[in-house]
Amino acid sequence: MLSYTALGDSITYGENASSPSHRYVNLASRQAGVKHGGTVLDVVAQPAWTSGDLTAAVLGNPVCPLRKASVVTVWIGGNDLAFAGLRVLRGAPAASVEAALAQYGRNLGALVTGLKSVCAGRIVLCTQYNPFPNSKVAVEGVAALNAVTAETAKRMGVLLAPTATAIDGRAPELISGYRTGRVEDALRSPILPVHPNDAGHRAIAHQLVTFLS
Repeated sequence: MLSYTALGDSITYGENASSPSHRYVNLASRQAGVKHGGTVLDVVAQPAWTSGDLTAAVLGNPVCPLRKASVVTVWIGGNDLAFAGLRVLRGAPAASVEAALAQYGRNLGALVTGLKSVCAGRIVLCTQYNPFPNSKVAVEGVAALNAVTAETAKRMGVLLAPTATAIDGRAPELISGYRTGRVEDALRSPILPVHPNDAGHRAIAHQLVTFLS
């Protein structure tokens, strides 16, 4: 039996998936469970969570699911980057994005340290896809975020899942509400065009399942 704990924000929560059963964590756990006689899935994720929110939620609550986890995935950081970008648009210095990324790295390091202290299973950090591939600022920001994630995984000896590649290059078909692929869409679209649709969740699950098995 595979015990899988998924940590994250709105993507892991499954926002804009047609049902919880269609989010990537459920799909990947079912696929991996075929090889392991089933899967027990625990999800700790909420929309709008930053790396600080997730770290506080995980480290400040009972660790029983983590103690028994065969594998833990961590997908976080998109909101750290997005909120910093909004602050710049409102007049904050551009350096605030660099500061947010530095804080993200510290939070992620603290989270992984906490996980390793209670969990003997695999820890997998996930990379972030870019929902706005036609905006230079988004391309540069997401690349910087993923560089911090990759550096943390290498430094702390945990796995790195290239989940970004499941969506990058196919955003128009895999992002719910996709319009022009520019950050301005976030200000004028009826739904925030950043979350995977059902096809996007299937693509992510296909990318991730090998890290669970």
